[in-house]
Amino acid sequence: MTNMEAFQEIQNKLNSVRSQNFTVSGMETTVAQNTNQEPQSLTNREIGQNYYKLAKIHYDKADLEKAETFFLKALDACVLPDDAFAMMKICGFLIRVYSEFLRQDEVQNYVELSQMLLNAAFSNPEWNGKPDYFFYMGATKTYTGEFQEAINNFSIAYKKAQEANEPEVVAKSLLFMAHNNYLMENYVETEQMLIQLEQLLTILNKGYLKGSMNLLYGNICNHKGEYKKALEYFKKSSEELNKKVCWNLFGYTCLGMGKSYKKMGNYKKALLYFEMAQNHTNRNFKKLRQKIDKEIGEVNDSNIDFVIDKTERIIKEKNLGVIDFKHRFVLLEILYLLASNPGRFFDKEDLSREIWREEYNPLIHDKLIYTSISRLRKLIEPSGEKNKYIVRGKDGYTFSPHVKVRFCHNSPQSRNAMGNIDIGSPL
Repeated sequence: MTNMEAFQEIQNKLNSVRSQNFTVSGMETTVAQNTNQEPQSLTNREIGQNYYKLAKIHYDKADLEKAETFFLKALDACVLPDDAFAMMKICGFLIRVYSEFLRQDEVQNYVELSQMLLNAAFSNPEWNGKPDYFFYMGATKTYTGEFQEAINNFSIAYKKAQEANEPEVVAKSLLFMAHNNYLMENYVETEQMLIQLEQLLTILNKGYLKGSMNLLYGNICNHKGEYKKALEYFKKSSEELNKKVCWNLFGYTCLGMGKSYKKMGNYKKALLYFEMAQNHTNRNFKKLRQKIDKEIGEVNDSNIDFVIDKTERIIKEKNLGVIDFKHRFVLLEILYLLASNPGRFFDKEDLSREIWREEYNPLIHDKLIYTSISRLRKLIEPSGEKNKYIVRGKDGYTFSPHVKVRFCHNSPQSRNAMGNIDIGSPL
């Protein structure tokens, strides 16, 4: 396929996408009303640039409907082949907006458009050697869930941007490498990337990047069980975004702080931050509102005796609060097995096979099982309530069927199913 054929295919796709999703009416504000220039004096590119600036203002203000409108207008003003990278950038913002709207079809449309633009750029040596090309390739791989491939492309963008002395692309590449490692649960690698980014941002004054970086730092600390440290990072994120007068991450910052207090067992403060996030989040932030509602529901559910979060490796007992199982892998596996099968008895042979993946040997496993069950009971059973959860009978051990248990499944990969990207990740 020639470049001209590729560009025509992209234009056809763009026309198709635009006819499907541009339904907002009453938003025909002219560029002349928002600039000091007469409409006749503006080129098509200048019109597009002004629409883009308006879109970014509304995006930062968390007015996603108006941001959508002006991003679409900016996209309309782009001309191929000169504006290919600008189109990729706008597609990235639209993917974030539609992901927050929970509109999967539109997310997919703009992911496909990004892929088509990259394919067309691949055959052009003036484009495919630039840091931007590899950066947007990485972004598109992130949207489609190919996280390791995304990291590889961001790494190339990072190196090329260093050679070309483009510090902002260097910084964004580091942030996105960190983000993808986070999605893969590679927390050590995530922190390594963020440490490099933090050093760079002492020179490069980019408040939005600093805000996004600190938000990601806070989320990592929550996963590691460092809740007080997480709160410090969320506060830093909020301060940086306030300097920029940027509100689209305010709800996510409050959500992160609420999670920290929840995991610390301070449910009163957790609810305060969840409700703050809820009250200051407009109806367009559907993805965020889903997360907030879920957290509030978990805190308010007084009927649940026991919450097991295997991903975070913590449990919450109704009276004891949060109990950390991060370095108690065997005990968590035993608890999860028994609680997943309440009323079913597991004898020594079952436990040896299910937990240690070994055939039962009384010389090895008798003391091991007894010691592990004893340690588990001491951790999870309130004082004076012996055998409340784990019951021993002639057929082995079971978890009481009268206990109300909830299992949380909060893997990072499943959090952002649409686009695999946070609204706060800048392009």
